[in-house]
Amino acid sequence: MKKYILSLAVLSLFYTKSDACAWSDPDYEYFNLFTQSIIKDKSYLPFLLTYSNAFYGNYKSNVIPDDNIETWKRFFNNQLNYAETENLVYKISMNDLNALKNGAPSNPLLQKLGTGFYQKYKEGIDYLIEAKYLEPYMSINYVESPDSFYNNGPSKDVNATSIDYAKTVNALTSLYNATRNPEIKQRYGYQLVRFNHYTRNYDAALEAFKTYIEPIKQKGTVYFMALDQLAGAQRGKEMNSDANWNFFQVFMNSKDRKESAFVSMKLSDTASFSNIMKRAGTNDEKNMAYFLLGYQGFNNPIPIMEKMYDINPDSEILKVMAVRSINELERSYLPIYYYNSDASDNVYMQKGNADDHDKTSKDTKSETVEVKKEEKLSFWQKIVRFFKNLFGGSKSDSANGDKNDLNDDELLNNPDRIPFYTKSSYGYDEKTKDYLDDLEKFTEKTKKVSKDEYWQIADAYLKFLKKDYKASSEILEDIKTTNPEYLEEIKRMKVLNDIVSHPKIDAEFEDHLMKDYADYFVKKEVKKDSTAGNDYDYYGEVPSTVDFLKDVLANRYFLQGEDGKSFLMSNKLSDLQYNPNSSLVKSVEEFYRKPNKTQFEQQIIAKNMDNVGNIDAFFSTIYGDRAMKLADFEKAKSYYEKAKGFAGIPRMDYEWTDKGEKITPKQYTPGEYDGFKGISNLVFGHNVWESFGSAETESMEAEDYSVFPFIKPSMNKLELADALIQLKKLSAGTDEKAAKASQLIGNLLYNTSSLGYYRQLFVMDIDNSNGGKYDFWNTDRKNPYKYYYKNFLYTTYIEPDNFDLAINYYQKTLKLSKDKEQRARVLFQMASAEQGKYYQYEAKNAAKIDYSDPKYSEKEQAHQAELDKIRNEKYRTSFAQLKSQYADTETMKSLAGSCSYFGYFLKK
Repeated sequence: MKKYILSLAVLSLFYTKSDACAWSDPDYEYFNLFTQSIIKDKSYLPFLLTYSNAFYGNYKSNVIPDDNIETWKRFFNNQLNYAETENLVYKISMNDLNALKNGAPSNPLLQKLGTGFYQKYKEGIDYLIEAKYLEPYMSINYVESPDSFYNNGPSKDVNATSIDYAKTVNALTSLYNATRNPEIKQRYGYQLVRFNHYTRNYDAALEAFKTYIEPIKQKGTVYFMALDQLAGAQRGKEMNSDANWNFFQVFMNSKDRKESAFVSMKLSDTASFSNIMKRAGTNDEKNMAYFLLGYQGFNNPIPIMEKMYDINPDSEILKVMAVRSINELERSYLPIYYYNSDASDNVYMQKGNADDHDKTSKDTKSETVEVKKEEKLSFWQKIVRFFKNLFGGSKSDSANGDKNDLNDDELLNNPDRIPFYTKSSYGYDEKTKDYLDDLEKFTEKTKKVSKDEYWQIADAYLKFLKKDYKASSEILEDIKTTNPEYLEEIKRMKVLNDIVSHPKIDAEFEDHLMKDYADYFVKKEVKKDSTAGNDYDYYGEVPSTVDFLKDVLANRYFLQGEDGKSFLMSNKLSDLQYNPNSSLVKSVEEFYRKPNKTQFEQQIIAKNMDNVGNIDAFFSTIYGDRAMKLADFEKAKSYYEKAKGFAGIPRMDYEWTDKGEKITPKQYTPGEYDGFKGISNLVFGHNVWESFGSAETESMEAEDYSVFPFIKPSMNKLELADALIQLKKLSAGTDEKAAKASQLIGNLLYNTSSLGYYRQLFVMDIDNSNGGKYDFWNTDRKNPYKYYYKNFLYTTYIEPDNFDLAINYYQKTLKLSKDKEQRARVLFQMASAEQGKYYQYEAKNAAKIDYSDPKYSEKEQAHQAELDKIRNEKYRTSFAQLKSQYADTETMKSLAGSCSYFGYFLKK
């Protein structure tokens, strides 16, 4: 079988700075506040900083002009505009040009130019006819390497070897000799060099350049097009040093060929840029060589920038180096998400305590602090997590949850200062503040001698990163420029300085925001190109200034104790369903009911009070659910009475059609559980086996409800609360009926806990499958959100279960019941609830052992042994009692066969 593969070395050429994880896109992980593309020479746009692609691609193709089109435009004495010239050169067919030559043009543009156009530019049009004939064949013939891995040759059916070699060379030579215009003459020479290169007649290509290009003594666009082909032929002859130097000349002297020339340099010579530096003679060549060294290098770029400064402080490529460095810093200081570990503070976030941030604003500290960078998972940790999620783990593994991985693995364990972004290509000190200081000094020095206002803007931005908002604003006020891109950046930075420098956001400041900056908070709808196809953007929009400012305000509201406003800056009301903790819900409701909202609150924040049907019923359902979890059935009933208009948990249905993905609001069918109605009386039952994915009739078994006629086969939450109130009254007795009532209440409390089949019932979920409901990692935390609620949907937080509530009811049943089988069943239910208490304990007491500790395994085993000891001594009392006193019961025998972890316990 034939083989072909692109080597790892070549792959690394294009993705040297990409993140190791295919599911990560670093260019979406920070705010784009400083616009890299404000450099004036747009031909260097591909060399701005990106970690997602081989070259920076956030620009339109027509931003970088085509040198060839601009040259043709001048040839035609600017009689055609750029688009018309491009049409003539690249799009109009050879037949259309022949029709023009024959005096009968049919193409509208050629008709507009008239028949006299051909006579005036005869040699140019004749050349274009010949070039259009040759173009379909102008690709190098593919020759498979014996080292190739699999066959994947060129997709084109024809190449340069598909036409007669001698005939083509003779025709081009004849046309060259007959042409008088030196520019057109040189173009025929270019075709001769290219044709010989693509047919792998490398010696002939070198000779053609010497014979047909050099004598014309013009070093314009056509010369460098030919030089590009010469360098390719030299590379074919393994004249790598010469090839590299000529590709370097193409890089220096062309606008639209910089990307390809750069790639060609890397492919030609592994020591390419060092060798270029040795050959550089002029200041311009040395400056460009320094740029390429700095661009490609993996060390601190400032020393190279200093050398470039010494040559020419007004150099455009020096600005490219500077803007790349600024963007590198921006990625370190301004990531889009800050997680909830103590190591995740933010340069623009304010200091505060997550547990007491709801104090009044006068008690809130407003000082800003230098803080640590957000934690991230390493490549291998993501791999481990992937397989752990794929194949599952022990109950205790799932109990600890993913967030423990995030909080315990101090991947960026750097004290005191903002650390350097460790996955960067640069290799300088981890503490980015040192680098920021050095870059600021360089920028301050350069702005004094350069005529370009760019350096003043850069200096103002660096001071913004250092939180010196006053100095940044003063610099911006003094800048005098007419450059529209500079003016837009200055305007944006003034807004940033104004908003970020305010530690407290009150009604007066909100009015200021709406009066002066309303456009920054109203996202403009971007119309999609209907011709662009159905490609799906997996990452969404690149984070923007608007997103940054919203985060700042969300943080300020959070620290001021206005959680509801903080939440709604980044989320919709319906998002509360995923983490419905009581204090946050209460704060959101308070904002909802707040009279006399400011214009900012009405138009920017309240717009996220999206359609959940009846908003009052939505809040009441959440409150009623929490009361049920706390066994306060009377309070739950009072809330559920107000929730009769509940429209169902707002979810979306996703369907793929011929026209793409169709997303519609979920429509609940009659009898289907919708968050309020459709609850089976099996919620009072017990497990037959523990299988959350099976139907409820397979996993659950009903108890005897005959003495409790108020328990209906299907209930809504109001009816369920009423049934529980009646059971609670009956449980106050001392007879068998009281024992049974207590058992049913205990069953419901356990079944709706994080371990129960109906764990979705009181946490605003529609089934028992999704995460969050079974997390134990945050049991002892009042609020896991530390800075804002932007990552609300990425952090699971459901208020912890109180398993003692179920156990207390079960103990009453044990005390009253005379039925040994019933007591055995209740003991098992109690043992299951005790297991939940153990998971909570285990999560609070997770091992904090450094992976680098040479005794990691030994310490981990010792920690697990201590946990096992505590579990057996404190959290398995019901299991022990069941084993010692009820071994002869049918319940015991059934459980030993159907419950794997109980069977394991019995064997110990």
